[in-house]
Amino acid sequence: MKAHTHETQATITPERALEFLKEGNQRFVNNLKANRDLLEQVNATREGQWPFAVVLSCIDSRTSAELIFDQGLGDIFSIRIAGNFVNQDILGSMEFGCNVAGSKLVVVLGHTKCGALKGGLDAAQIEGMGMDNLNHLINHFDPIIDKIIENGEERSSANAELLERLNQHNVKNAIEDIRKQSSTLKRLEAEGKIKIVGANYDVETGVVNWL
Repeated sequence: MKAHTHETQATITPERALEFLKEGNQRFVNNLKANRDLLEQVNATREGQWPFAVVLSCIDSRTSAELIFDQGLGDIFSIRIAGNFVNQDILGSMEFGCNVAGSKLVVVLGHTKCGALKGGLDAAQIEGMGMDNLNHLINHFDPIIDKIIENGEERSSANAELLERLNQHNVKNAIEDIRKQSSTLKRLEAEGKIKIVGANYDVETGVVNWL
């Protein structure tokens, strides 16, 4: 499989870009890799890159988008931050990927058993460890937790049902933030030039479930 060129990228629709990722995950789950010469792709992309998708995922070592979607060099822009949420810099990266570099798809990819979300649920304990920047990160999830937690429910990472509910809502919240905070991406989606979708990766099975 060869690296994408400007010409092949131009022929890809947002729907087809999504199919590429679905097909890639199916190969990954079945332990089948597309036949790629990565060194050839290095050479083919030395003058430029034409990725067809932008994937925002967690830093979790099990969630490398290139691996779980079986993609090669030059295929996707990969943005990673603990808890897969958006901020202004990430939105700027997405705008570059879609409006400048021509990507057709934005994926917000959460995953089961997310450590960042566990930290959000266990914030009271973590805040006592003196890690100011980590505290700032996990406090990002407080508004979502406050919204979804039920009266009397245990706020703890040991509450597996709450953790997974938070995972789902966190992905949906990130998508809402993209549309609210980036007029560029919202316009591109309205014009049908891109799709913005959410998904969750199951760390036990390797399967990506699309929301």
